[in-house]
Amino acid sequence: MMVGNEHSEAIDLSGLATDMNKRDLHAFMAGHRYGVVSSISSTGTPQSALVGIAVTDELEIVFDTLRSTRKYNNLKARPACSVVLGFPGEKTLQLEGKAMEPDGAERARYQEAYFSTWPDGRDRLGWTGLTHLVVRPTWIRFSDFDQRPPLIEEITI
Repeated sequence: MMVGNEHSEAIDLSGLATDMNKRDLHAFMAGHRYGVVSSISSTGTPQSALVGIAVTDELEIVFDTLRSTRKYNNLKARPACSVVLGFPGEKTLQLEGKAMEPDGAERARYQEAYFSTWPDGRDRLGWTGLTHLVVRPTWIRFSDFDQRPPLIEEITI
């Protein structure tokens, strides 16, 4: 199965070894309100931050941040990043992708996705330097070590 839209490359889920599909991945991702976003500093040092997230139908991660943060500056200069979702238990999702800062109508669309998960996000719109970033996946790994044998699925996009 191929999934995608005009804003992202298609995601090929046909190689999955199980019946897991885009809907299953989305349900797992949307069931988590927080994720750890990792970026690379100008000196090559990895830096991570816990952020409140929303998930689009295209498995993109949306979060708000201030333009004064390390993550914002790292991701603007070096958009390659990773996001980890999970816990409790031993089900996790690792995602690698490229971060971008949408503008115009695209920004409004992503903000609405974010506000559907975080209605109080509208209250932060007046904060100086607040913006929204989107991570478009290029690779996803879902792992479930709560079952035996463990389930591990990888998708390269």
